[in-house]
Formats: sequence, structure tokens, C-alpha cells
Amino acid sequence: MDFGRFGSGRAVRRVEDQALLAGEGRFTGDFAPEGLAHLVFLRSPHAHARILSIDTAPALAVPGVLAVLTGADLAAAGVKPMTAALPFRRPDGSPLLAEPQTLLATGAVRFVGEPVAAVIAGTMAAARDAAEAIEVDYEELPAVTTIAAAMDEPDRLVAQSRYGDAAAAQAAFDRAAHVVEVDLANQRLAPAPMEPRVVLAAHDAATGRLTVRLSSQMPSSARDAIVDLLGLPPGSVRVVIGDVGGGFGMKTGLYPEDAVVAFAARQVGRPVKWAATRIEDFLSAVHGRDVESRAAMALDAEGRVLALRVHGRANVGAYPRSTGIAIQLLIGPWFSTSIYDIATIDFTFTALATNTNPTGAYRGAGRPEAIYIIERLMDVAARHLGLDPAELRRRNMIRPEQMPYTNAMGQTYDSGDFERMLEQGLALADWDGFAARAAASAARGRLRGRGIATFLEWTGGNAFEERVTVAVKGDGGIEIYATTQAMGQGIGTSYAQLAVDVFDVPIERISVVFGDSDRGSGFGSAGSRSLFTAGSAVSVASGKAVDQGKALASEALEVASADLEYQGGRFRVAGTDREIGLFEVAARQPEGRIFIDSTSKVAGPTWPNGCHVCEVEIDRETGEIEVVSYVSVNDAGRVVNPMIVEGQIAGGALQGLGQAIFEQVVYDPESGQPLSASFQDYAMPRADVLVGGYVTALDQSVPCRTNPLGVKGVGELGTIGATPALVNAVADALAREGRAGEADTLQMPLTPPRVWALLAG
Repeated sequence: MDFGRFGSGRAVRRVEDQALLAGEGRFTGDFAPEGLAHLVFLRSPHAHARILSIDTAPALAVPGVLAVLTGADLAAAGVKPMTAALPFRRPDGSPLLAEPQTLLATGAVRFVGEPVAAVIAGTMAAARDAAEAIEVDYEELPAVTTIAAAMDEPDRLVAQSRYGDAAAAQAAFDRAAHVVEVDLANQRLAPAPMEPRVVLAAHDAATGRLTVRLSSQMPSSARDAIVDLLGLPPGSVRVVIGDVGGGFGMKTGLYPEDAVVAFAARQVGRPVKWAATRIEDFLSAVHGRDVESRAAMALDAEGRVLALRVHGRANVGAYPRSTGIAIQLLIGPWFSTSIYDIATIDFTFTALATNTNPTGAYRGAGRPEAIYIIERLMDVAARHLGLDPAELRRRNMIRPEQMPYTNAMGQTYDSGDFERMLEQGLALADWDGFAARAAASAARGRLRGRGIATFLEWTGGNAFEERVTVAVKGDGGIEIYATTQAMGQGIGTSYAQLAVDVFDVPIERISVVFGDSDRGSGFGSAGSRSLFTAGSAVSVASGKAVDQGKALASEALEVASADLEYQGGRFRVAGTDREIGLFEVAARQPEGRIFIDSTSKVAGPTWPNGCHVCEVEIDRETGEIEVVSYVSVNDAGRVVNPMIVEGQIAGGALQGLGQAIFEQVVYDPESGQPLSASFQDYAMPRADVLVGGYVTALDQSVPCRTNPLGVKGVGELGTIGATPALVNAVADALAREGRAGEADTLQMPLTPPRVWALLAG
């Protein structure tokens, strides 16, 4: 029987979907153990204030309340604060300056929504009533919410990084035939997955173990952080993760609330659950982006880039986190030159603390910010030089014969044929036929523009080792456990397909399991790393299981292993009809299974890339933008499941379009109050953003050279390409309307009032 139809390279329907569609998913919020208590947080109403006193007596008097916790209670119990530990320094050479965050505010609050106290009660209603009864006396302090304001206060400067050769870059700018400069903002975003954060903790007094269920992308790191913060013995915490309703980077690190719930369960001796409201997630789940950059490019007379200068300033919030700092001061700079052969750079990136929610990982994490800068510069330069923007990009692309290529930041691209992606993208988008489409739009009274982004992205999080266990069971099933984490991206299906390639059995025989820190430790799922690290590990471990099965089959059949062939789940003596099944071999073992615990490592990151082309129409009367065409050609290396890859790219592209047109977290600059803490005030992209055609093509001609599968991570690729492609399209439309100056200074989000004002002058 041909089981290959379920293997890699095929658009196999996702095995995860049936349970989710039937309402049989098992999310943390679905669990309600006997004796469950509920936790509610009292949060700061101020962006910056001293805490003069906290009176919890009224809350303790509410019937059904089990405990009320404050920062002082946690400190007395030896609970540690959350800190940022990175080797970055400030401009004067002093160490990084980042305020530690106690799990519940102590002494002062530094952003609206910061947890101040926690109430645990037998019912949610009692917990809410008690939280409202707590009396906190605050002395309000001045709040700083913007990058410009933070620059005026020296103690707000967290750290700074510098890269390249400033003198060499200046010399290149001095001799350049053309210089273009732009000021750009990557506005603050709220990730907003379907499932808010949920935590359920239970303490077993008999064993001393704490079991924590939560919605997270990283089971092992969540466990380790709880152990560290609460000062617990190694091995005393188990983290379990079921279904996850989206992460987008927001669920990579542990939150103060997570550790408070764990502490509370130990304190009250009952299971304790906290489920964030949507407003709580808007207020206190990490935000993304929030970077302002001044960027300049020096070019020779033919349009070849001589040097790139970027000075960026990032708002990392009230309590700078390691990820938030590293994303802006290290990860983004790594590939700011993108797919272009630019040897000379001058980069300065500064992290600043403000009285806003901390920033962290959000889909793309530094790559969208970096690619947005270089792609906006390319279009501005093309207009100033009078060149087709595609031609300017072509002249500066790294050539295939230069691979492996080490960029100015020391990052090595193992593979890539960037001009090939460009040519395919232009053909698919009918680039040369744009004039006719623009004329047709004009005849309808609408303004049309086209934008392009050619780019790459880095995946892997620099975590290249992965552990996988494989159990071939005598009952006919194969269970694979991976320390990465499913969160809606379909990796369970992809892993199963890779196992089918090796085991040659129906995909229904294979179950893929995630989310139990007792079963293995690993980095988790972030940075589009799951498939090329854990997928490679699944393939390797499956091969080891078949090899072990072959050795055991050779004993059972009393022949040498070399004489055995394996096909369709059976071992056969070559040239005979003597055979034994893989599962029969497993059933003969003492434990009734063949078990493999395998750790393997890939050689480096992957560098997926692509060409994305967007066309928009703009209503001159209202400034409203419609995406009438979106085309992309993507180098994802070898593709395991085309349907999943295309879905990931499409979902990412919609998020990127959402940033370009709609999304922005807004704080009142004086009070620090959030003005966009619900879906009434924070606009999300909808399906009708794309009113025209959407076409995605995959190019598998350039496999990755750093992993045995040849795959490249694609979970964030669409997010990175869509934003500059759309903004460039709007800028192109403005320039065609005689507003080149406005085109060069265009800022996101491109709301109708903003676009209308630009058109109206």
C-alpha cells in the first residue's frame, strides 16, 4: 500500500483539526479540578506612583476569601524579582540598567495594569469583590511614555549597542553620488491571540510537587523560571501544556502572574486558576515593536549601495526584559542588510525604559523592524534615482555564487537565490502590466499603487539542539514526544508526515505529543525553529527506531540485519517470503515497545526569503485603502506540507497588513493611561482587508544546507514581508499623485484620516 501519500511534500490535512473543530480541544481553561480556587489580580490604575500603603483587611473579610497576597508577602517568603541579565552596556560603559520587577508591585508601580495584589477565593465572584475591596494609597508621580521623553532622562537609558565602522560609513556617505534618509516608526502592537493567558496550579503536599498548567510556547523554560523565582528544589515543578489558542511570541516567557498563581497554590493548599480577561492581556501581556529609527543609505551613480546607517531607539517598557532588549539591540541588527551585498554599516541601537507595558517577542521579533527599514529605503532611493524599485533591488542582491555569504554583522547565509525569487514574484504579479491596471483604477476615480519587498529572515533562536522520544508500541501505534510546542501552527501534522517517511505506515498510526516538562527538556517553539530542529530530530529518532527494530527482527528471524528489507511497516528477508512486522517485534520486547530517546542537532539557522508584491487602491475622498492584489514567491527550502506552509505565510501576511493599516497600542502621553486596551479601540485585520487576489507560490529549488531535511522556517515570513510591501504600495500611489515628499515620510498605521490628510496636502 502506498503510505507515501501521507508523507512529506504532500498537502495532508491537519491531524490536529478534528478535535478542535468538534469542540474537544483541551485548553487550560477547560480544566476545573475538585476544590478549585480562583485568583484575581488588583492592578495599578496609575502609570507611575509610589505605593504608600496597602490595606488588605477589607478583602480578607469578604466571605469565601482564602488569602490575599502582596509584594511584601512574596518578599517575606523569599520570592525573587524578575530581572534582565544580558551583557549589553550603557554608552558610558556602565552595566545595563533595568528595573527588576517584583511579581507583585513593591514600593512603586510603573505602568497601568501592573499587578499590585492577588486575591484567592472559592468563587470568582468572591475574588473579584475582594480585589475591589483592597485599599491602596498611591502618590502619583510623573509618567514617561514616549521615546522622545525618555531620551531626556538619563536614568531611562537601559543599554546601547553599536556595530560596524562609523568612520568608514561616513567616508562612503561623503563620496556617494546619492544619499537618502528616512525617519521611520514601527509602532507598538498587541499580539492578541484567540486564547488569553490562563494558568492553573496544584500542589501535592504528599510529594511536594507543584503541577502548573498554562498556555505557553515553552514548557521547559516556564518550569525552570518557576523553580528559580519561587526558590524551589529542582524537579519539584511539572509544567503541562495542552492546546494553545495562538502564541505569536507573546507566550514565550513566564509572566509575573504565572509565578504568583504557582505560589498561591502552595499557600492555600488547593488548585488555583487565573484566566486573564482580554483587557488584562492588552494591559500586561508583552507588546511588540515600538521602535523609532533614523536610517540613511549611500549609493553610487549606478545605484549600488555603498553604506547603510541606522540609528534606532526602542521603547522596552517599564521593566525591560531580556527578550525585549535583545530583539532590538542584537537580533534585528543581525540581518539589517537583508539580501543585499552591503559591506559597510554604522548601527547604533538604544533601549529606553518608559512607564508602559514591557515589550518582548511578537511574531517576527526584530526581523520585521529591520526589513521594514531597508525596504523603505530601497523604495525611497529608487524614486530619487528614477529607477524601477525592482531594478534597484536586483543591482544590490547577493549572488548565488557568493553563498555561503557572511554579512556585515557576521551572520552567515547558507543558501539563497534572491534574484530568482524576484523574477518569479514580478512575473506572478504581472509587474509590467501595472500601468493598465492603474489606468483602470483611475477611470473609477481611485488611486492605485504597487509595492515590493524582497527580503530574508533568520530563524532558530540560536537553539539548534532538540530532544525527541519515539515509542513503537506492540498495539500498533507509534508515539512521538517533542519538546517543542503546538500552538495552532500544525507542527503535529508535519512531524507525523516526517515519521511516515521513515516508518512507512499509515499516518493514523502515529500520534505526536507535546507539553509535559517531565517528559523532556527543550527550548520550545519560538523563532520559527520547530520544523527544522525538532522535525529533523523526529526524522533522526524515527530512523533509529527502525534500525533498532531491524536488529531485533534479525534475531527473531535468525538472519543478519543486512539481509533484511524494510517496507510498509514490515521486515522481510530479501528474496524470500519470511517476514515480521515492526509492531510484532515491538510486542515481543519486555516492555511491549521499542523506545528511542534521541537528541540531535542541526548546524545552524535557516534563512527563508521571498519576494512579496502588493497593489492597493485608495479612495481619494476618504483615504481608505483596499489591498487589491497580494502576490508572494517564497523560498521555504524543502516543504513538508504545502498547505500548512501556505497557511502560515498567509496568516503572517495578514498580521503584517494589520500593522501597516490598522494596529497601534496608544498611551496618553501625559497620564500614561492606555487608550487602546480593548477591541473597541484596537483595530485588528479582518478577512475583507484583501478584497482582491491573494496568490502564494513556493520555490523548493534552494534547500537549506544546515539541517538534514533541507527545510527553512516560515512561521514569521509573511509578517516580515507584508508590512513594507503594503506601505511601499501606498507610498508609490502618493508619489504618482505628485506627493513624493509625503511618500518618503509615510508612517504607520495608514489609517484613512492619515492617508486622506496626505492626499489633501
